[in-house]
Amino acid sequence: VQLQASGGGLVQAGGSLRLSCASSMNIFRFNMMAWYRQAPGKERELVATITNSDNTQYTDTVKGRFIISRDVARNTWYLQMNSLKSEDTAVYYCKGEAPYRLGGMIWGQGTLVTVSS
Repeated sequence: VQLQASGGGLVQAGGSLRLSCASSMNIFRFNMMAWYRQAPGKERELVATITNSDNTQYTDTVKGRFIISRDVARNTWYLQMNSLKSEDTAVYYCKGEAPYRLGGMIWGQGTLVTVSS
């Protein structure tokens, strides 16, 4: 199973970006799908999660600005990022959690988001 993250780039503060995480496996097999980020010099942190029943959770710093969603038909989940701030600058990673027999915890490669102030 492979995850392909995309959609990062350079954006001005206040702008928006949408990240995508495309899976080689049907995403209904994931119990949970997530986005993490790692800023320079900092530890990787959980940003948002979505379950296979579409329950979502967000870290406090992105609540009201970011939206996680999924498209089962496209085997892809997304992170819509609005009102971006310079502190959102980071490498963003997607992660899927599947049953062990289906691969367990799977990470995508990172996509860099740079927010200029």
